[in-house]
Amino acid sequence: MAASLTTEILRDAIQRLTAQAESCADELNALDGSLGDGDLGVTLVRGLRSVADEADGLPPHLGAALLQCAKALVSLSGSTYGTLLATGVMSAAKATKGRTEVSWRESADLLGGAMEAMQRRGKAELGDKTVLDAIAATVEALRGADAPDAMLPAAQQAVRETIAEFRARPARQGRARMFGENSIGKDDPGMMAWLRLLEGLS
Repeated sequence: MAASLTTEILRDAIQRLTAQAESCADELNALDGSLGDGDLGVTLVRGLRSVADEADGLPPHLGAALLQCAKALVSLSGSTYGTLLATGVMSAAKATKGRTEVSWRESADLLGGAMEAMQRRGKAELGDKTVLDAIAATVEALRGADAPDAMLPAAQQAVRETIAEFRARPARQGRARMFGENSIGKDDPGMMAWLRLLEGLS
């Protein structure tokens, strides 16, 4: 595995993420259908395909490359999930402005900054049973780590445990909150989408 994150690594990751989104779209649509509009898989695929279309033309500076990805994700403007992802990627773009590589050890800080930006944009709190809880678990799993081959399995396991923990809680944000107690026992679609994306990077 490469010693650091570069635009070349980002291009490969985009292709993997797009393929993964396509393979699990039906699963995510079905899960979202029990708590929302039932189109999470479709909108995630649409957004990542837009990013993939930009991949070959991404500049060598990571900040500029990530900004271009964030703009492509705006194609998901009708989706809260897409808006939040674009916000997070834009935060990472600002944090890496002018750099051509970023060490893996910085992953937790970059993702933590993205999570805070997403939290401000979505006006959600940790504990509301949203993708933010899964991202927070990922941040903690990555803290101090610098070996990608070990980081991904650790992050995936942390998110699986978080999904299992929150399964017994009601949703408190988005359309899912309208289901109240009926959301208990159901996995949050956004959390599951985050897990599937992490799995796609393996």
